Amino acid sequence: MKALIDGFMKFQSEAFPQRSDLFKHLANTQHPGTLFITCSDSRVVPELLTQQEPGELFVIRNAGNIVPSYSPHPGGVTATVEYAVAVLNVTDIVICGHSDCGAMTAVAKCKCMDHLPAVAGWLQHAESAKVINESRTHVSEAAKVSSMVRENVIAQLANIQTHPSVRIALEKGSLNLHGWVYDIETGSIDALDSDNRSFKSLIEHPETCAVRAFSLAAA
Repeated sequence: MKALIDGFMKFQSEAFPQRSDLFKHLANTQHPGTLFITCSDSRVVPELLTQQEPGELFVIRNAGNIVPSYSPHPGGVTATVEYAVAVLNVTDIVICGHSDCGAMTAVAKCKCMDHLPAVAGWLQHAESAKVINESRTHVSEAAKVSSMVRENVIAQLANIQTHPSVRIALEKGSLNLHGWVYDIETGSIDALDSDNRSFKSLIEHPETCAVRAFSLAAA
């Protein structure tokens, strides 16, 4: 806790004064343009890797960057998606997986999670991605995990389109969906090109990856 308290002290004395006008503006309003859905992994920091200021991203984080399909008994992820789309009117949703993901490693390697029943139940929302990944031949365990991370992003993009608020916004043309995979070691991002269901470097293909949105028809 000492590190956290020391960090807060530094924030109060250095970071906050530099952005005092921004925080004053944000005190009673927010207008984020993007809903960013990613993993809870401590090594993935959405605002850092996208260089966004407070108020610019609306963030959902959970194990495996999961978005359960819409159901009669919606949970916290569903409620947050609905609020972001229907109330905050975000124009883009990014679902971002990452390298060395513990959740996707467990799924890809079929690790026993009897001692983690809540985690096991949660990761069932990645079952469709697992089935697809298992149907393919992989050159190594590492390649299998990497493929699982990507298939899971695609699966969650399909899941999120079962949410009424998202489908309505997509039909109106006011929302775009994007799939990213962040590499922790290199700091690079690969983005999904829905035309051919492949991931391309965001650095090498910024125009294509930034504009072209994923759609259920491409799944």
